[in-house]
Amino acid sequence: MIVGVSLLLGLFYYPLWNIHLIAPQYPEGIAMDIYINDIRGVEEFDIAKIDMLNHYIGMEPIPKPDEMIEFTLFPIVIIIMVASGVILGVIGFVKKINPAWFMGWFVLMIILGIAGMWDFNAWMVEYGTNLDPNAAIKLLDPDGNPMQYNPPLIGYKKLLNFDVNSWPQTGGYFMFVGLFLVFVSYFVGRKEYKSL
Repeated sequence: MIVGVSLLLGLFYYPLWNIHLIAPQYPEGIAMDIYINDIRGVEEFDIAKIDMLNHYIGMEPIPKPDEMIEFTLFPIVIIIMVASGVILGVIGFVKKINPAWFMGWFVLMIILGIAGMWDFNAWMVEYGTNLDPNAAIKLLDPDGNPMQYNPPLIGYKKLLNFDVNSWPQTGGYFMFVGLFLVFVSYFVGRKEYKSL
């Protein structure tokens, strides 16, 4: 339990997610890493390049950390979850604790993770849909309706002449492994608890 929840601290050092765009004019690709408290370019000028491209189709610039409340809330949520998980783990180590507490922590973290993913996806949809009507390039479908230009939450998507891939990164893998260990700790704890 303690090891599993502690792995979530990797989210403060490693990106949770990555969005990578490849096009004829960018054969090497341009990419951004999404952290729990920031969005950064993989290479030095990637964010500037993405903002320049987005400007032509009427998108807002990529938000800075102080422009999205999520970049303040997500780190606080992770610290609270890590602290509460470590406390449960220590109690379970010092004296026997009902493993339902471990499962409760796990379920709460899954709910918070899903809420975070939903929020991020909602932001991407808003970001790729609410385009400036006076932009230099108008994105219209064959019927003349405005098109969405948002990357996929996960996987591959073709956006105009860009191939876009969106996948978890190191911080995401830390989180997945951590949650798996917490899940395992529930079953280990249940076996120990029943043997009392």
